[in-house]
Amino acid sequence: MNDNKFLLNTPELKKENQLLHLVENQTKFNLNNCEFSIYETHQSAFGVKLHFDTIAFTAMLRGRKYMKLENKTPYFDYFPGESVLVAPGETMVIDFPDADETPSQCISLSLNPEFIENSLNHLNYNFAKVDETSTWNLQLDEYFLFNNQSLASATNNIMRIAMDDNSQKDIMADFALKELLIRLMQTQARSMVEKNLAKNKSRIGFVVDYIKKNLHQKLSIETIAKLAYVSKSNFFKMFKDELGTSPNDFILQERINRAKELLALNNSIKETAFQTGFSDTNYFTRVFKQLVGVTPKSYQNKVISY
Repeated sequence: MNDNKFLLNTPELKKENQLLHLVENQTKFNLNNCEFSIYETHQSAFGVKLHFDTIAFTAMLRGRKYMKLENKTPYFDYFPGESVLVAPGETMVIDFPDADETPSQCISLSLNPEFIENSLNHLNYNFAKVDETSTWNLQLDEYFLFNNQSLASATNNIMRIAMDDNSQKDIMADFALKELLIRLMQTQARSMVEKNLAKNKSRIGFVVDYIKKNLHQKLSIETIAKLAYVSKSNFFKMFKDELGTSPNDFILQERINRAKELLALNNSIKETAFQTGFSDTNYFTRVFKQLVGVTPKSYQNKVISY
């Protein structure tokens, strides 16, 4: 399981006498540019179909689904901390093997296509990306995502607005939906460069590849910017636009991710720190605990004991 996934807020489950259906009971909230729904399943079921006419962003809150996209994918597990983007006209085919003991709860946001198109056009016209090979665009093939902190925060925000009793909720929801679109595109971009470094010919793909191959060395932002043929200031903008994080934060997170791998292989703390570009073991320990929540030694003991 990916331990960098961020879980979403979970509304209370309904009692069974409040449900119209024990399988995929839908509670719907209509907004001006999207339909927000909470689905609950309290009974094991198999082969349940859920169809979306427009593009839909879905996310798991509780429990587990075993599902596929009818026209696109084989079956896969769908857990809390994960999201699936469903293309227009696509159908989810879902099994709920655990729902008798552990009810499942998920959300969907069916988005107005015109709102998406206008939002993307506005971004590309007014906030064009530094990398001219890249535009603001949803990638329907990059459909399965782990929630990072930014995507989880944006999703929680639109959930809160949709469920609130507020006469201004449509206005607030439109702003929140625009943020969600941006965070979704940045999460997709991060996922794509993680999986397709060799194929990715964009500047950001080259940069991420370079960073990953040189985590053991001192990494200078100025040097990396020169390698990408952009100014230092444009490099920061390009990175933030594409991946939703600063290059410094990205490098630090990648160092810690690599450190986790080395610790799981039973490398010493000192050697792990050295191999991930930390010259001071104490500083490495402080940063690791800050980002992971436990010391490197505690993390190593935990993963090795499994």
